[in-house]
Formats: sequence, structure tokens, C-alpha cells
Amino acid sequence: MIEQTERRRVAWVDTDAGGRIHFTAVFRWVEAAETALMRRLGLLEGWGSYPRRHVEADYLNVLVFEDEVEVRLRVEHVGGTSITYAWDIAKAGDVYVQGRHTVVHVDEPGRASPLPEGVRAALT
Repeated sequence: MIEQTERRRVAWVDTDAGGRIHFTAVFRWVEAAETALMRRLGLLEGWGSYPRRHVEADYLNVLVFEDEVEVRLRVEHVGGTSITYAWDIAKAGDVYVQGRHTVVHVDEPGRASPLPEGVRAALT
């Protein structure tokens, strides 16, 4: 299984007016982990042609300013035109947020197109 783990600290900008993590912060963190994975695999060039098709998240517990977390991203499925990732965000080994998202490879006009062979080979 292809995985990427990133460690980070909840920043002030990641929180809402109540001091809890803002729901959108986790999507930035997961996208940063996805980018790090593509960089590590040598696939970062041209990565801009993979818009999100589906995103879901379950918030199981509350994260707050200065919490230290691990963002764990793994390739769950490689399809003909898409990649689905499963991910979680954990604090001290306990999962606080879990989710998945699917990206689709698109051509210049924005239509779904087959994954490049190099991407498929690196992720399977």
C-alpha cells in the first residue's frame, strides 16, 4: 500500500472563532500530504490536472490550537481515470478525523482522461 505521513501542529489560522479546528483545515493538510507523496514518487510535474471529484470527512473528536497531529494518506484505489485516497488525522495515536477523496485526471478541456502510465505504475 502506498502511504504518506506528515506531522504538523494546529496553527491559529486552522481554528474557528471557538478555538476548535475549522472543518476546512483538514482538506489543506490532506492536500499537502498528497503533494508530498507525489513529490516523493517523482510525479509532481503536471500534477495540476487532477481536480477533486468527491471529498468526504468524519470529524470524530475536537482538535484545538497547538495540537500535534499526524496526517496519514494512503492510496485506496487506482481506477482508469481516477485515484481514491483514504486518510486520517490522528493525535497521540487516536484518530480524530477520517475521510477519503477521489481525484480525476483530466485533459486540457477538462474531460476525464486515462491516468498516465507512469502515474499508474507508481501507485500500483
